[in-house]
Amino acid sequence: MTDIDQLDLFSPAQRRERMVDWQVPAPVARAVMGLSGMDAMLGIRDGRLPPPPFAKLIGFTMAVAEPGRIVMELEPREDLENTIGLIHGATAAALLDTAMGCAISTRLEAGQSSVTLDLKMTFLRPLSVRSGLISAEGKVIKLGRQTSYTEGFVRDGKGALAVHATATFSMIGNNLT
Repeated sequence: MTDIDQLDLFSPAQRRERMVDWQVPAPVARAVMGLSGMDAMLGIRDGRLPPPPFAKLIGFTMAVAEPGRIVMELEPREDLENTIGLIHGATAAALLDTAMGCAISTRLEAGQSSVTLDLKMTFLRPLSVRSGLISAEGKVIKLGRQTSYTEGFVRDGKGALAVHATATFSMIGNNLT
C-alpha cells in the first residue's frame, strides 16, 4: 500500500460544496441589444443588469468600467486551485479574456460586439488563496473595423503583476464584418 492509499482523501470532512445561481442569459442579451457597449458595461457594474453566468460561476465582478478600460475583481477561493495548491491558470485566462473583451465593448455602438481570436498570456508569479483580492485589467490598444487589439494585467492584492496578456478580437455586428 502506498502513502496515498493510506490517506482518506474522500472523507466527508474533506468535502466542499458551492452553490451557483444565475439569470438566464438570453433575455439579458435581448435587453442589451439596443444599448451601447458602455451602457451595458455600466449596467452590469452598477447591478442594473445581471452579470453573465460564467462570471457568477467563477465568482468575479466588474469593479471599473471606463471607455476602453475594464477592471474585474476576484476573491481567490480553494475551489479555483489546481492540484499543487495554486489558483489554476484558466482562472486568470477567464478574467483576462472577459476584461479585455469588455474593454472593447465600452467603445462599441449598439449592435456591435467582438469575439476572441487569440489570447497570449505570460505568467510572472503564482496566485493562491493567500494572494488577496485579484484584479484583472483590460485595456483597448487599437480598435479596428475588423480586428481590435487589447492588453491585460492580473495583479494580486498587493498590486504585484502576476500575469500579462495581449489579445486579438474579431469585430462583429453592424457594418463591422
